[in-house]
Amino acid sequence: MFSVVVLISGSGSNLRALLEAATSADYPARVVAVGADRECEGLAHAEEFSIPTFVVEPSAYASREEWGTALVAAIQPWQPDLVVSAGFMRILPAPAVSALHPRLINMHPALLPLYPGAHAVRDTLADGATITGTSIHVVDEGVDTGPVIRAREVPVRADDSEASLHERIKIEERQLIVETVADIARDHIDLEEISRR
Repeated sequence: MFSVVVLISGSGSNLRALLEAATSADYPARVVAVGADRECEGLAHAEEFSIPTFVVEPSAYASREEWGTALVAAIQPWQPDLVVSAGFMRILPAPAVSALHPRLINMHPALLPLYPGAHAVRDTLADGATITGTSIHVVDEGVDTGPVIRAREVPVRADDSEASLHERIKIEERQLIVETVADIARDHIDLEEISRR
């Protein structure tokens, strides 16, 4: 079975979507472990589904590089076919990216290359955009600069707040990550080929 490690930092709504999808016998992937950079509420989803968890906090290490090495070391025993950064709010140091590339993907609440970084929804509204969305991309050494695997549009409403827009984006994100992981597992998406773009 195609195995997935999911990395989170917060509520874990996209993680939960994957866990629920994986309860179906027809779904071609299984989450084997969930990692986080801090104790967070999303870990409760993993516990509910009896999925092992690990926490690798940056503050426990002398440098970002040491933290990245420790995170990769925590992932590697699971030998995942794919690592999904799903609301994981840390930029991995280059050696960690290299160790996992190209089977490390990230979800981003904008239509990349527009609005990279941690405040994508806020930046979208500040820019007056009428269309935004969500992107799933291969992680490279930049900030949300890796090649996009898939994206889905979400209209921006005139009365949207950052919170209301982000909630509608999350609905699309959950569907998109479930579909994309399934297609990677079924070899309908070739991450090696995409990473060479």
